[in-house]
Amino acid sequence: MRIAVDAMGGDFAPREIVRGAVEASRAWPDLEIILIGDQDAVRAQLAANKAAESDSLRVVHASQSISMDEAPAQAVRAKRDSSIVRGMRMLRAKEADAFLSAGSTGAMVAAALLFVGRVRYLKRPAIGTILPTVGKPYLLLDMGATVDCSPQELEQFAVMGSIYSSAVMGLPSPGVGLLSIGTEAEKGNSVTKETHELLSGNPLIRFVGNVEGHDLFKGEMDVCVADGFVGNVVLKTIESEARGISTMLRRAFTRNPLRVLGALLLRGAVRDLKKVMDPELYGGAPLLGVNGTVIITHGASSHTAIYHAIRVSAECVRSRVAEKITENLARLDQQRNDATARQRDDATT
Repeated sequence: MRIAVDAMGGDFAPREIVRGAVEASRAWPDLEIILIGDQDAVRAQLAANKAAESDSLRVVHASQSISMDEAPAQAVRAKRDSSIVRGMRMLRAKEADAFLSAGSTGAMVAAALLFVGRVRYLKRPAIGTILPTVGKPYLLLDMGATVDCSPQELEQFAVMGSIYSSAVMGLPSPGVGLLSIGTEAEKGNSVTKETHELLSGNPLIRFVGNVEGHDLFKGEMDVCVADGFVGNVVLKTIESEARGISTMLRRAFTRNPLRVLGALLLRGAVRDLKKVMDPELYGGAPLLGVNGTVIITHGASSHTAIYHAIRVSAECVRSRVAEKITENLARLDQQRNDATARQRDDATT
């Protein structure tokens, strides 16, 4: 299995990217990990990690890279020898089975659509991310690939999220929730109401109904569906709140010597909590709906995040996530065509 990695993407590239790839190659020697980027910089980092090119770890040179502040679509078209474009081309040519990057999310989505393409029957792709809760982690999508969504697109997101949760997270029958302003079917805007009706009648998923913002950390669902605008706001609000709470706790615990002692006694519990809540352990965000396995990790990804992103990439390939999405979207399309035909026949009768 060949996993291509953008060695130049992210705030700490290529240092953290190469380190994570080296650790993954040592953990899973049956994988072939392909590091794409400036070959001199990548090889220098391989040497720093006491590693060298081999059958399980090799370097593909790319003379360009795309920065976070560049216009995504323009950069993808202009920089044809960038690490992101080269990785997507390898994926399209079947020279790699998966491609991951901590670089520009916009460039990853643009390059995937331009060079890899959408799966058949799909209207728009979606980015999913795993969020930890007090119960169990769940998949939230879309995180920004498609900002304005139709009910039919949200229904496709639900199907794709259910497949990913089943294949990668090992859930036999994932519960799918629709993010709204109330649990009742009649709550929400016109898009949410129509989506609720579609999901309620979809046999390809187990729809658990509408969920509200205060349900997001209860751990009572496995997949949560929203348009890319709402999903992105939710994710960034959660990230900001987590940092804010961490800062407030640190200030509260260091306010006087007695509290410092209490903080020391709680250090083990806090460490365990951080492990459970650490997003880097969940392997990045899959771009669902394209013809191949594409994983997008946070720009500030450490070697730990890259290590787990490689693990998840391999799980997606092994579980045939992209192929299953195509198969299920074909079933959904057939169901919709059959329903339309029945309605036409009823009207004629």
